[in-house]
Amino acid sequence: MAHLPREPEAFGEQVFAILRRHWPDREVELTGPFDLIVDGRHLGLENVYRMVLGDPERGTDIVEDYLEKILDGDELGTSVIPWELAKQRIMPRIQPETIFRQLDREQVAHVPWVNGTVIVFVLDMPQVTVSLTVEQAVRWGVDMDTLDEIARRNLEKYSPELNIQVIESRDGGRAAILNEYDGYDAARLLLGRLHERLAPELDGDFLVATPARDMFVAMTSNPPDFVDRLRKRVAQDYRRLPYPITRELFLVTRDGVAGTAA
Repeated sequence: MAHLPREPEAFGEQVFAILRRHWPDREVELTGPFDLIVDGRHLGLENVYRMVLGDPERGTDIVEDYLEKILDGDELGTSVIPWELAKQRIMPRIQPETIFRQLDREQVAHVPWVNGTVIVFVLDMPQVTVSLTVEQAVRWGVDMDTLDEIARRNLEKYSPELNIQVIESRDGGRAAILNEYDGYDAARLLLGRLHERLAPELDGDFLVATPARDMFVAMTSNPPDFVDRLRKRVAQDYRRLPYPITRELFLVTRDGVAGTAA
């Protein structure tokens, strides 16, 4: 199968053509290299572009699968889902505040957080996740704090036994890597018992990197050279991986999570 082009403009044109070919009834407009307007709604392409760069042999399949999930999610998002069903499936995700350059802050169900991020909420359905809107929350009669509480509780139950790999460097630093690859690796920074779980492995209070949605690396706060090396790797991952969050580190203490961004 021919590779999709690496040039952003040509890549956007190819995705536009794929969408028109498979979903001819959709109203589509290409407004920039990584920007589509589909039925009046913005669809960014930077994440799928990074996914294709990571596996160019499957480029077309990746794009088709991505578009199908996004469009199915949009249709599900407009459906009226009973609260009794929805509240069991609400999950949190950490996103950069920069998402509001393309999305309406007033319409996205979210709560502010640290390090220039926000916590958004999704419905975790069998084949797709659906972003929640303020309109849906109003329809259910719940506020953002209630969504936050329910989402964190569901996250705790989602995978109570985590697969954590602890690695020790030659200079004495240690890192704990979490790889569930279920779309919630970075979100596990929100777990209430995270400090209790990892502090014995990481000498008390520790740092966590979440450069992208599917990455979680906790590390000791010393020695400085060890932390600096990991910071550089985090910056690289932030630039290359899909669904980037932040290159900043989070400080996890017994009292909660704090940002380290100036």
